[in-house]
Amino acid sequence: MNSAILVFTGFLLVALALGYILITIPRFLAPREPGDLKARTYECGEVPVGEPWIRFHVGYYIFALAFVVFDVEAVLLFPWAVILRSLGVVGLVQMGVFIAILLLGLAYAWRKGVLEWS
Repeated sequence: MNSAILVFTGFLLVALALGYILITIPRFLAPREPGDLKARTYECGEVPVGEPWIRFHVGYYIFALAFVVFDVEAVLLFPWAVILRSLGVVGLVQMGVFIAILLLGLAYAWRKGVLEWS
C-alpha cells in the first residue's frame, strides 16, 4: 500500500514537471515578431474585406437550430428502429408521440416562414 502511494506520487511529480517543461520551453524558443500580417484574421488565403463583425439574419440561426433538432431526431430513430420489436406497442406509441411533437414544431417553423431564405 505504501509503495503504491510512492509510485503514484512519483508519476504525479513527473507529469507535473513534464507539463511545466513542455509549456515553458516554447516561450523561450518561439520567435516573437508581432506585426500587422500576424494580427490579421485568416480567411483561407483571401484578403479580408469589410468589418469582421457583421449582422446575420436571425433566420439563419433558427434554420440551424431546426437542423440540429431534426438531426437529433434522426440519431434517436436508428437505435429505436433496431430494438422496436423488444419495445412492443408502448415503444411504438412513445416514438409516435415524439415524432408528432417534432412534426408540430416543423409545421410551426414552416408557418412562421423560418424555412424560407428570402
